[in-house]
Amino acid sequence: MLTLIKLVVSASLIYIVNEVVVTRSRPVVGSLIASLPLVSLITFFWIYFDLKADPQARIEKLASHSSGVFWFVIPSLPMFLIFPALLKRGMSFWFSIGICCVVTMVLYAFTAAVLKRFGVSL
Repeated sequence: MLTLIKLVVSASLIYIVNEVVVTRSRPVVGSLIASLPLVSLITFFWIYFDLKADPQARIEKLASHSSGVFWFVIPSLPMFLIFPALLKRGMSFWFSIGICCVVTMVLYAFTAAVLKRFGVSL
């Protein structure tokens, strides 16, 4: 039952953002909702409830997930500048998404390597 609740809540967020942007023609409001760390917050709740029996594991998983999200948000940010720039230059949606995915993966790998060099483990 908990899995079904997780699926419904998570899918509902995506649906709400899409409805606000497309149906209501409120891209700024949709962007604001999408930029909130809702996925991370929901994941915190799911970890919290899934690991209720083991408080120490819960703390470690929550802390690890939170710091990992922090470090991987940074290299994902350029995607939000590259994507609209490519679209405005006439690039297709699929090409633009593909380029953004490749750039983001390269930046993730770079970030992980830099963090490892400075002793930060993810």
